[in-house]
Amino acid sequence: MTISPRRRRDIIDALRRGTVPRQGLDVLAVGLGRFEKAVDDELDVVRQGSAQFKALRGEYGSGKTFFSRWLTERAKKKNFATAEIQISDTETPLYRLEKVYRRVVENLSTPGVSSGALGDVVDGWLYVLGQDVQGGGPLDADSVEARTDELLEKRLAAVSKEAPAFAMALRAYRQARATGQEAEADALLAWLGGQPHVSASVRRSAGVRGELDHFGALGFLQGLLTVLRDSDYAGLVLVLDEVETLQRMRSDVREKSLNALRQLMDEVDAGRFPGLYVLMTGTPAFYDGQQGVQRLAPLAQRLQTDFDTDDRFDNPRATQIRLRGFTPDTLVELGSRVRDIYAAGAEATGHIHTVVDDAYVATLAAAVAGELGGRTGVAPRVFLKKLVADVLDRVDQFPDFDPRRDYRLTVSATELTAVEREAHARGDLRTASSVDDVDLGF
Repeated sequence: MTISPRRRRDIIDALRRGTVPRQGLDVLAVGLGRFEKAVDDELDVVRQGSAQFKALRGEYGSGKTFFSRWLTERAKKKNFATAEIQISDTETPLYRLEKVYRRVVENLSTPGVSSGALGDVVDGWLYVLGQDVQGGGPLDADSVEARTDELLEKRLAAVSKEAPAFAMALRAYRQARATGQEAEADALLAWLGGQPHVSASVRRSAGVRGELDHFGALGFLQGLLTVLRDSDYAGLVLVLDEVETLQRMRSDVREKSLNALRQLMDEVDAGRFPGLYVLMTGTPAFYDGQQGVQRLAPLAQRLQTDFDTDDRFDNPRATQIRLRGFTPDTLVELGSRVRDIYAAGAEATGHIHTVVDDAYVATLAAAVAGELGGRTGVAPRVFLKKLVADVLDRVDQFPDFDPRRDYRLTVSATELTAVEREAHARGDLRTASSVDDVDLGF
């Protein structure tokens, strides 16, 4: 396993904090091999101008966020732009598509830019536009200007039918940049990104009115996809994470949000968004329960997938796919990979492998799972954080540190997520020798 020092450091730093790394996930992808071919085939089809909607299901702790970032990292290697947004009642309500679009732009990432990449994408698109104009031979400045406007309108013809303001703002942005009006150009770029409160004078100069609303958001998404494709990007992978939060929202908000999902699926199927790959993540309760997908029959029908058959025969090409979650064996395999990645960047590589051997990794994994009520599927985040921060860091820094002798695993409720705390509480109940040993939290 050979990875760069920077990539290794990013992975280890994220695990030390108890978060999912932003990159390098291919080296940690335990158990995802069965999805590789289907995902690659779907991305290739999208790159050719199709669109895809995929729903991922998994319990808390099963690795949905890991899978999402693994997929987006894989997509970037195929030159896709990506955006990952978390659905929430306040920041990103799914029924307010203008806010969803705004978050997409804010989190837009390309192989060369980690976030907020709209400016680079638009400038790259305008550069390609200029190169195409001048490809026919030398032209004077006025002819270049006219031909560029003509080509811009031609490229955005389909989008102009749905969102004419997008093309108008792009034209005004190009003119502002060309004349050195950087402040106006920045304001127009913000407006293209769905940001509110752009000054009225800037909007008037571009011939556009008001702010982006729910109905215009999908048109702007079309415009963004057009710009991406014409800039030689393969398309856009959009991750809608933690959609199960809809279950905790007011019933009217939940129903409008579910209908927005249904609308997005239908628009994808109708071919409105060539170059778009949507991945939605949620828990089984969201897909199967009456407070989730089942509340809207048309959406439930579109997402219906057979999960009664043995999961060994799950179809990775299906609209809805599931993660099996970690088993004791796969958790140990993951821990061993992290140990190897850490050791590759340490001075005393052999010492780390000797002290933190596979047997110890298995012992620690079992101990963490035991603290969480035996729920191995909930254990990966805590296990990897303990492995890196409590064990590997100490072995690396203190030659006489032996985790078998000097380390005692402790798991505090304050360091756990809500689901992990619930599992931890169940673990306390299982291991208590009497009712007096149970901590009621008073």
